[in-house]
Amino acid sequence: MNSRVPVTIEWNGKSGPVHSEPGFTRVVNNYGCLLVSPREIELQQRLRVTNLLTRTSSDGVVVWKGNQRPDGWDLGVELIAADLNFWGVEL
Repeated sequence: MNSRVPVTIEWNGKSGPVHSEPGFTRVVNNYGCLLVSPREIELQQRLRVTNLLTRTSSDGVVVWKGNQRPDGWDLGVELIAADLNFWGVEL
């Protein structure tokens, strides 16, 4: 479902510190999302996505990386054990 949801993305960098960036989704479903990140994140990177509308978080993994657009990098993220109401929309 096309849905722009504001999120915070957190992941551990190669050197250890936690990165935290604002982002948003283009598409959401029960299993994950097409996420837009201001920073490039590598394939198979584990991350935490926080939905700023519902104030809930879920762990996920980057399973697809698209191209950089003017508003950020397109990333396919598979959520791990997310609640069915994680996005706050009826899917």
